[in-house]
Amino acid sequence: MPEPWTAARERYAAMAYRRCGRSGLDLPAISLGLWQNFGGADVFETGRALVRRAFDLGVTHFDLANNYGPPYGSAEENFGRMIAADLKPYRDEILVSTKAGFDMWPGPYGNWGSRKYLIASLDQSLKRLGVDYVDIFYHHRPDPMTPLEETMAALDHVVRQGKALYVGLSNYPAEETLRAAEILKALGTPLTIHQPRYSMLDRWVEGGLLQALGQCGAGGIAYSPLAQGLLSAKYLDGVPEGSRASRGGSLQAGAVTPDLITRLRRLNEVAAGRGQTLAQFALAWVLRRPAITSALIGARSVAQLEDSLAALKFLDISVAEENEVGEILGR
Repeated sequence: MPEPWTAARERYAAMAYRRCGRSGLDLPAISLGLWQNFGGADVFETGRALVRRAFDLGVTHFDLANNYGPPYGSAEENFGRMIAADLKPYRDEILVSTKAGFDMWPGPYGNWGSRKYLIASLDQSLKRLGVDYVDIFYHHRPDPMTPLEETMAALDHVVRQGKALYVGLSNYPAEETLRAAEILKALGTPLTIHQPRYSMLDRWVEGGLLQALGQCGAGGIAYSPLAQGLLSAKYLDGVPEGSRASRGGSLQAGAVTPDLITRLRRLNEVAAGRGQTLAQFALAWVLRRPAITSALIGARSVAQLEDSLAALKFLDISVAEENEVGEILGR
């Protein structure tokens, strides 16, 4: 019988931890997302090696959603196996987050933001993960048909049940975030965190959301800080075989235009001048904002993971560099 895995003793030596808004919760500056590469169609041991190495390097936050896979639910199931096999002795040292809001099962009760859907979905997630609670439970997207009061009451309810310790939102615009935060505050369960899409190539959050997070005391965790891999060296010469854009899905090959490639090459030159890879520079750029507590990365290999975490060695962005990025991207 193989020896049980043991985490590195010095796992907290190099990671920076940042306070999430006005809560008592600290997040690692870089968190690991399990959106890609952890589903039933992926190699389990590859994901397991990523999770082990991430925790050894101080990554304590692992982010999921009910429909991550494919198939739906399989990323939670696989991470549950990893908890049982490796992380169970360290459960009090890690943060597990999940979400509900997109389609998950057939019929009218398996989507959006009703009280019935959110509570049922979290119960299913806990079963797949094999845990009694998650640390953060998010509503994954705004629901235009369900009263915001009902959705927020469901988030408050799961905290009072002990099924989640903190609650968050994802993909909500600024005004709706402020309304949700007010409702949650009145219920006695503060909004702890917001997970928006944010990168050099997608700066919509700068149009008011980051200010709203400061106003309501919530932290931010940016997903797709590398724009699904566009802000890495792999697309500097076009769309490589086997890349996410070549496979279709959430990133289309048509998005990688000659103009974008030219801009990516210029960004890569700025990164090289800092002694960083483009991915490292892109992560440092996102983390320069005080409202952003953590950047959420995906990785296909341990080498990719380690390259991203090396961004933490140099996070300072000068005004000149910020202006140069704006000039390159036309913003």
